[in-house]
Amino acid sequence: MRAHLLETLMLRPILLATLVAGTLDILSAFVFAGMAGMTPVQVLTFVASGPFPAAAPTPGWAAIGLAVHYAIMACMVIAYFLLAPRRPHLLDMPIRAGIAYGIVLWGIMYWIVRPLRWPEMPLPHTLWGISNALFSHCVLVGIPIALIAARHFMARRSAFA
Repeated sequence: MRAHLLETLMLRPILLATLVAGTLDILSAFVFAGMAGMTPVQVLTFVASGPFPAAAPTPGWAAIGLAVHYAIMACMVIAYFLLAPRRPHLLDMPIRAGIAYGIVLWGIMYWIVRPLRWPEMPLPHTLWGISNALFSHCVLVGIPIALIAARHFMARRSAFA
């Protein structure tokens, strides 16, 4: 009964997509920020400073930043999982859909969320800055979410066919 409930609520694939995309994304952030001289603690503290402006570069705030990161990723995954069954082309072409979703997420994060939260922070303006952010959002976030959703919903579709 419990396993059936988990599948009905889509918890298992949502958790999987959150874990996969969230982990790939944060590792990417560590690499790209590391190339600019930032430590993982600084990266995670920046994430935590979104909802908690008083965040300081400490291990405790870094842990909160990691939790905030995965919570944001879960919202991104849930949004896709709610939309995908209503738009069959998202399931039929998950690579294209994942790239498109990554572009949408990039636009939301860099052109809406960041300017609202950190108005003094410059928007990405170099080819390097834009391309590494798009790579992360499309390849490491959008595509894994779309592939996991497609696998989940296609399996359900064939089970009911």
